[in-house]
Amino acid sequence: MLRVFEYWFIRYRRTWRGTIVVSVANPLLFLVGIGAGLGHLVDRHAPTQLAGISYAAFFAPGMLAAAAMQTAFLESSGRIAAAAAPSGAYQDAVPTPLDPEQVMAGHLLFVAFRVLTSNAAFVLVMLGFGLLSGMRGLAVLLAATLTGLAFAAPTAAWAVGVRVQRQTNTVFRMIIMPLYMFSGSFFALSQLPGPLRILIGALPLAQGVDLCRSLALGTAGTGATAAHAAYLCALAVLGFALARTAYRRRLHA
Repeated sequence: MLRVFEYWFIRYRRTWRGTIVVSVANPLLFLVGIGAGLGHLVDRHAPTQLAGISYAAFFAPGMLAAAAMQTAFLESSGRIAAAAAPSGAYQDAVPTPLDPEQVMAGHLLFVAFRVLTSNAAFVLVMLGFGLLSGMRGLAVLLAATLTGLAFAAPTAAWAVGVRVQRQTNTVFRMIIMPLYMFSGSFFALSQLPGPLRILIGALPLAQGVDLCRSLALGTAGTGATAAHAAYLCALAVLGFALARTAYRRRLHA
């Protein structure tokens, strides 16, 4: 497993500079443009809707959870589909003593590393803006990473069987982006009608947004935090189990 992680890490060392834009520049621009710019208008004209919290403080942890989902999907969709292709990296591992579970676990460990480091960069930006303080930053970092893993493992289980690369782009446009926009990252779900609020609140990203936001704002209750974390953990564990089966089927085919 560690050998597989090392392989992907060595590849990443050649391209890590390109990820700075996504990991640091994007959150910085979002926090300045939306959190501070649009947030100034929201704070000025609709302060009661956020119960006295600045829009930047409300928006940042939701954006962090959404960014974690996006990073997890990008790292565990197209790259895994390409690696599993006939000419991909996984084919080089098939004749070795590595079994499919080790190939899967090593790659998912690298995905977890990417999600963690990207989230850490975002959290540092939030700290720089004064939107986090003390141990809350660590708690939010762990919550966002768990959110990413809840998407990474199921995505890996699906992507390893993808035969046509453009399918990953379709899923990104049709599923990931709507989740990104409508899971409470940019607005409070309490503004939605009851049935719609319940439906969206049950989505994985909405759970992650709620968890990150409550931890960041210091409003997290023990029961709600445990429920959100259990939901995301269950999704990650289920995805891991499905990925084991999918990897065995694809790499032994």
